[in-house]
Amino acid sequence: MQTRSTADVATNLASALEHAERAAKAGASIVALPETFGILAERGGLAEARPLEGHPHLAGLVSLAKRHGVYVLAGSVPETGHDANHFYNTSTMISPEGKVIAAYRKIHMFDATLAGGQVLRESDSVSAGKDIVVTEPIHGFKVGMSICYDLRFPELYRGLVDRGAHLIAIPAAFTLHTGKDHWEPLVRARAIESQCYVVAPAQWGEHGGGRSSWGKSMIVDPWGTTLAVAPESEGFIMAPIAMSFLQSVRDRVPSLKHRRL
Repeated sequence: MQTRSTADVATNLASALEHAERAAKAGASIVALPETFGILAERGGLAEARPLEGHPHLAGLVSLAKRHGVYVLAGSVPETGHDANHFYNTSTMISPEGKVIAAYRKIHMFDATLAGGQVLRESDSVSAGKDIVVTEPIHGFKVGMSICYDLRFPELYRGLVDRGAHLIAIPAAFTLHTGKDHWEPLVRARAIESQCYVVAPAQWGEHGGGRSSWGKSMIVDPWGTTLAVAPESEGFIMAPIAMSFLQSVRDRVPSLKHRRL
């Protein structure tokens, strides 16, 4: 899915649910949302931070998962942190029974000064997670979880593969400045080096407060071929995945078996 979230939580959640509903009705067995689908505003996540149990940003997706019998990757929501001034940027996997079966707290914090002098310091209000998270098999695929800026750290994806990942999720709100040059090559590189499918749902467009995201949500196969890419609008993309193809790639180029370091 691809959304354009702002500081308006109610509108963001309604839009996300609308697109998720359409994807589920179109036959998706896993519906994936982008990072911060519920709110995208400077320090806005702190005001919205709640425990995962009963989180208002997840309530509609829990209902949707049960109603359609699908898994839902809830890109990320602001989860109560270790103190009053910080929250966790947390991605969750929801089962068709409406249960949160995996939760990943973003490890790498995006602290950077962009072109034009815009300063983004995620660590000012977000606590870094510590754990590498891979789900139990979902339709035969173990899903390795990551979020946005994690994309630049290949050692995390090696850790996901070591834990059995077949499909990697990268929900993101990649900035316009960095995304135009780095998003596609990095997403494809993670697929190629990990020999995994990659699902990368992204934020797109202007969010207010001078913040814009690149978009171009992608689904990439283990050979690095882009199966689907989103246009410059909100909506969803779909593509089939097959364990037989993944295994054929790993058999033809057994680089994961040849690692020395």
